[in-house]
Amino acid sequence: MKEEKSYSALSGYPFLLLSLALVGLSIWGLAAREWLWLIPVLAAGVFLMPGMVVVNPNESSVLVLFGAYKGTIKKNGFFWVNPFFTRKKVSLRARNIDNEPIKVNDKVGNPIMIGIVLVWKVENTFKAAFEVDDYVHFVNIQSEAAIRKLAGHYPYDNFDDEGAEITLRSGGEEVNAVLEEELEERLAIAGIKVLEARISYLAYASEIASAMLRRQQASAIVAARVKIVEGAVGMVEMALQQLSMKNIIELDDDKKAAMVSNLMVVLCSDKDAAPVVNTGTLHH
Repeated sequence: MKEEKSYSALSGYPFLLLSLALVGLSIWGLAAREWLWLIPVLAAGVFLMPGMVVVNPNESSVLVLFGAYKGTIKKNGFFWVNPFFTRKKVSLRARNIDNEPIKVNDKVGNPIMIGIVLVWKVENTFKAAFEVDDYVHFVNIQSEAAIRKLAGHYPYDNFDDEGAEITLRSGGEEVNAVLEEELEERLAIAGIKVLEARISYLAYASEIASAMLRRQQASAIVAARVKIVEGAVGMVEMALQQLSMKNIIELDDDKKAAMVSNLMVVLCSDKDAAPVVNTGTLHH
């Protein structure tokens, strides 16, 4: 039996009053020097006291009798149970883990630093209490293992894997959904419910960070240059069409080539063009 079951405990207030009454009678008997019946009454009062248990909101008490699981009290309040029960407190509150970034290798082998934020809580108190030694430590270790597995499935970006549709950097909700699914599968053995899991930190490892930054800058510059050349070609084409349609000037092939060359230099240069005033003829 590996499933949680509810235990209906008795209200602790009547037993508290009974215990106090028995102890009070014992004190009265001691004062009256009635020794014979004092012993069982005092023993009964003392026996009832260890059975008192307080369950706070969002907490539970797992009950075990001589190695046998009897149930879990999840209802908050003041209760009385068998004094021979062994009780273990298990918190049902939502907990937050902000993992420190760890160094792992992505799908293509690049060393990266990645960290996650995990929100979780205990859902099955039986599994949390008996299936693992320490469920909090278990969550920490399995979280790190899930991070390493996730990083091994996706590249950081698509520089080295241009066919990758999903990357750690751009995957967003899809990557987080995979992370949550992986954590739920790993933590189910301990009765843990994953409320939310998100990548909180993602960067290249320090030994390759500067090289990858230069690579990203170079890619951005090349992409910008491509756009500039496309725009410049369109502008030159439009200029030649307008000159031809309006018969402003007739240009032979050599003059067209010179004009195209000059316009492309002006439009594609990353510096402002310096105008030159030609005081001679058109052909000089």
